[in-house]
Amino acid sequence: MESAPCKYVFVTGGVSSSLGKGIISASLAKLLQARGLRVTIQKLDPYINVDPGTLNPYEHGECYVTDDGAETDLDLGHYERFLNTPTSQANNVTTGRIYLDVIMRERQGAYLGKTVQVVPHITDEIKRRITLLGNTGNYDIVITEIGGTVGDIESLPYIEAVRQMKYELGNTNCIVIHLTLVPFLKSARELKTKPTQHSVKELLEEGVQPDILVCRTEYPLSPEVRRKVAQFCNVAPEAVIESIDADSIYNVPLLMYKENLDRIVLSRLHLETTREPDLSSWIRFVEKIHNPHYRVRIGLVGKYVELPDAYKSIRESFIHAGAANDCQVEVISIHSEHVNEANVAQQLGQLDGILVAPGFGHRGVEGKITAVRYAREYQVPFFGICLGMQCAAIEFARNVLGLAGAHSTEMNPDTPHPVIDMMEEQKKIVVKGGTMRLGAYECELRKPSKVFEAYGVERIRERHRHRYEFNNKYLSMFEQAGMIASGINPNSGLVEVMEFIHHPWFIGVQYHPELKSTVDNPHPLFIRFVAMAMAYRQTKEAEVASPASAAGIPL
Repeated sequence: MESAPCKYVFVTGGVSSSLGKGIISASLAKLLQARGLRVTIQKLDPYINVDPGTLNPYEHGECYVTDDGAETDLDLGHYERFLNTPTSQANNVTTGRIYLDVIMRERQGAYLGKTVQVVPHITDEIKRRITLLGNTGNYDIVITEIGGTVGDIESLPYIEAVRQMKYELGNTNCIVIHLTLVPFLKSARELKTKPTQHSVKELLEEGVQPDILVCRTEYPLSPEVRRKVAQFCNVAPEAVIESIDADSIYNVPLLMYKENLDRIVLSRLHLETTREPDLSSWIRFVEKIHNPHYRVRIGLVGKYVELPDAYKSIRESFIHAGAANDCQVEVISIHSEHVNEANVAQQLGQLDGILVAPGFGHRGVEGKITAVRYAREYQVPFFGICLGMQCAAIEFARNVLGLAGAHSTEMNPDTPHPVIDMMEEQKKIVVKGGTMRLGAYECELRKPSKVFEAYGVERIRERHRHRYEFNNKYLSMFEQAGMIASGINPNSGLVEVMEFIHHPWFIGVQYHPELKSTVDNPHPLFIRFVAMAMAYRQTKEAEVASPASAAGIPL
């Protein structure tokens, strides 16, 4: 029996950026998935970079990495966290990638001497990319989020491709959800629909009629406002969806369910299902977020802390692990450039755990190393990720092994003790984009070890994004002093996990565990780290409350 053709849902945005197209896309996908449908989401980014791998985090937030080694937009992290299914290279496409592929084909003579134009060649390549996932037969619905805002020059080819697909596939196989803003003017004390009307008009001028409007708002939309929006924007009143500000992104699927977004989408696509979405586990998760019994303060030591999106996956992993521990994790952002020997106790002294974040370059590294030393010497639960693990190795080499000047060759090519060095296969690489050690690699865990206790299995598979690794020439020295390699890549022998055995919980990992944490499967290392922070806090509170402490007797 031939399967039904895949349906396509496009999510566009208007009026303003940062309205939350990614969260709306992920929320809709979650609701459809909960109804038993096979759903995936892809992101089309209008910038000319081939991928975000070479972008500064201040420009575009974190770079998310998939199992197959794609450096992608951070919205793919939202997709995976909500759906608990992996994405791939096919789930993120940029204008740079589109033009690069078309130009390469032109150079190869694939267009037989024809003039290569935006229409049809660029739009055809966009449509090909959109339908790649749909043509696999693995999905009932593909949701495509189009980055940027309607009216942007960069977005025009994507909107044109959507117009063509709606014409080619028909309105029952291809629909458009337009996310817009209904602002509240305090002086007039009312919600204003004119920005939404103008945004839809802009979309109509490009030949696309939205089927559903999702309206971001600070206040509930009255029936009168909904009717006005519907009348002036040519949509049915029930297709005007209220997206009121939520205190957590994880509330949004529940709010969209109350607004019947999934029902309306199924109706427009002529898809029938009698199965109501099973959101019981999601509701339990949200309840745990809002009603925790415990609380810990964990310091996130990094150099991009001014922009929360720079460490988005880490922050979300703490939410998942906090819920698993019935605990609210308060993440304290600490700029590593502002940490030094004189103020480290003041900066970190009130924390229950310390996480040293990933990053590149020398800026802020000495502050990270100082934070590592504080965590090691004062027995504070410590978690180092990627560069965080490398900083832990550098600190240990300097202050425990006595290797003066120990460093990474990334920061100091002339260091006398390169405990962190560039991998051999990376030394001849000149092109920076997409050439790091990327994607999922296997790792064998040592028994017994704290990392094995956290995972409960001997072999794991985690995602990487780096050029530098621990230098195995120093491994025996480290292990003799108590810093063991508790995770090794079975094929290359590269050290993937290090832990200090003379510490309650001191672990550094070369990979990025935050990229695999989801609502349904919080990452075991984050779960264990939060649990150890809780135990550390309880010990401190018990010491403060002890009779000896109350009597002023030194503890």
